[in-house]
Amino acid sequence: MNTNRQIPGALGRRREPLTDTQLLLTITICIFIAMYILAMLVWGGGFLRPQQLFDMFNNNASLIIISCGLTIVMVAGGIDISVGGITALVVMSCVVHLDNFGGSIFTSVLLALGIGLAFGLVQGYLIAYLKIQPFIVTLAGMFFARGMTTVVSVEPHSAKHAGFLALKALRIEIPWLGYTAKNGNIIPGRLEIGVVIALAVVLLVFILLKWTKLGRNLYAVGGNPQSALMLGINVKRSRFYSYLISGLLAGIGGFVFLTHTGAGNATNATGAEMNAIASSIIGGTLLTGGVGNVIGTLFGVLTLTTIKSIVLASGLRDPWWQSITTGAMLCLFILLQSVVLAGRRKGRTRVRTAVPKRFRLQRKT
Repeated sequence: MNTNRQIPGALGRRREPLTDTQLLLTITICIFIAMYILAMLVWGGGFLRPQQLFDMFNNNASLIIISCGLTIVMVAGGIDISVGGITALVVMSCVVHLDNFGGSIFTSVLLALGIGLAFGLVQGYLIAYLKIQPFIVTLAGMFFARGMTTVVSVEPHSAKHAGFLALKALRIEIPWLGYTAKNGNIIPGRLEIGVVIALAVVLLVFILLKWTKLGRNLYAVGGNPQSALMLGINVKRSRFYSYLISGLLAGIGGFVFLTHTGAGNATNATGAEMNAIASSIIGGTLLTGGVGNVIGTLFGVLTLTTIKSIVLASGLRDPWWQSITTGAMLCLFILLQSVVLAGRRKGRTRVRTAVPKRFRLQRKT
């Protein structure tokens, strides 16, 4: 009787090890949960209310969308620092379109998408096909967008379109996740419409990166462009699409930003590109490309926001304390990623060198 045969079914399956992307995603989620629980235990107050978590989404819906675009670009081995300027230009253009030209919400959405696509097309072509450095191209795009924001700005900057104000005031109420006020009234949890758009974008980008040919190509291009080219992948087109999608998401993020603030300003979304890059890195996306997950980026945004909330709850209300803690956290995550990935690569190297030796010993016996 052969007792060495494999057992069929679940008992006979070999458990696959976590990939680098899955491991970094797991670390990010665990750190966010631990950090939020610590904030609940130490500072309490608003952290004990579900609305505090909802407000994280409400205040950062546009950042989530922009960070999704950065994740796509970084997975493909690129960088895009123009998204903050594009967001500001979209916000100001939509305000002017609504108030000064009698535009509608539909045409404003089209305008936002058009501006984002225009930047994505130009920057993607210059980077992918003319092989100009991504940092230089997107830096020029950032300056151009900020300058155009000032050019198109018209006083006053607040949108007064009736339909838009109704859209801005729209809330999704969740009664069972509310809290009881001092007067005894139950205040339900509230989410803005922008949060729904942001979560839909996260879902679509997750599907794009995980289950589509373009997503697999982006990972291959970011991991090793030469190997991707030898496999028959169109490297230039893949990079072009990554910047095109990033520009499109920056346009969507700009309109969502407007639904949250209701006003345009030349300083809108200042530093958004840095926050988006930091959120992607904290979420497990590597600057070298080939590794990243948009779910991790979502938790990266929440982690970054939680850090800032903890700083404020600690009584450190000066803006530079938030910058200091954000920078320290970013360095910590980069160091953690380097240590974890270096350890995994070292382990894989040991396995590869040990297997042939084991086989040789078995053949001699």
